[in-house]
Amino acid sequence: MNLLRGLVARPWRFAAEAAALLIAAVVALPLYWMVLSAFRPAGEIESAEARPWTTAPSLDSFRRVFEQQEFGRYFVNSLVVAGTVVIASALIAFLAATAVTRFRFRFRTTLLIMFLTAQMVPVEALTIPLFFLMRDAGQLNTLGSLILPHIAFSLPFAIWMLRGFVKAVPESLEEAAYLDGASRARFLWQILFPLVLPGLVATSVFSFISAWNDFLFAKSFIISDTSQSTLPMALLVFFKPDEPDWGGVMAASTVMTIPVLVFFVLVQRRLVSGLGGAVKD
Repeated sequence: MNLLRGLVARPWRFAAEAAALLIAAVVALPLYWMVLSAFRPAGEIESAEARPWTTAPSLDSFRRVFEQQEFGRYFVNSLVVAGTVVIASALIAFLAATAVTRFRFRFRTTLLIMFLTAQMVPVEALTIPLFFLMRDAGQLNTLGSLILPHIAFSLPFAIWMLRGFVKAVPESLEEAAYLDGASRARFLWQILFPLVLPGLVATSVFSFISAWNDFLFAKSFIISDTSQSTLPMALLVFFKPDEPDWGGVMAASTVMTIPVLVFFVLVQRRLVSGLGGAVKD
């Protein structure tokens, strides 16, 4: 009875919650189908009758994935690329956002506009120029050819987002720190850095996902040395010309998703406050 009264009293909230559940179900359906297909035996995957369950779960697809000789190397390479991009872009963006927010210098506005303009250029349009740039720098077939472009593409968004967090920290706090004898470096790392950490976490999530799931740069810049390939390239092993191994593809995709979920779990609290712009005075 109390539930019915609550629904009548708050119809809009009920409608919003129902819509949120519906959207969550739609978003989760492809993930569920991917995991389900990874555990299905080959006969069920090739069957014309699609059922949202399996009566005979199997680990054969995962066994084929982990039996690939280069899969472990690809996994480590992806961790190195994504981890380096997250750490480097976060530190550089933090320093750059502090500089453009706290200091007055010539062409500051122009620089901010350039950061914003860089976000409008599609990655595909820059792949060929980046290929020649990496070739001339001798970085082809190395992890550096994947790390450097991802750092460059992550920085504009990260700087713009962190700029709001740095600006939200009152200048009176900085002045009080200086009066107490704190140096600029100490204020930067011991006071300002913890306050903008939620924003750093939020930007790091986007940097991690972009670097971890990258296929375009990995396919374009890693040409002959397959030992430098990343995890998305492992999916190509299961795409056979005559008969694709869909079970292997789904199992490899499931394994690729696990580090992303772990990363989200580790940073979820900071992520929520970061996306909400939570900076306490």
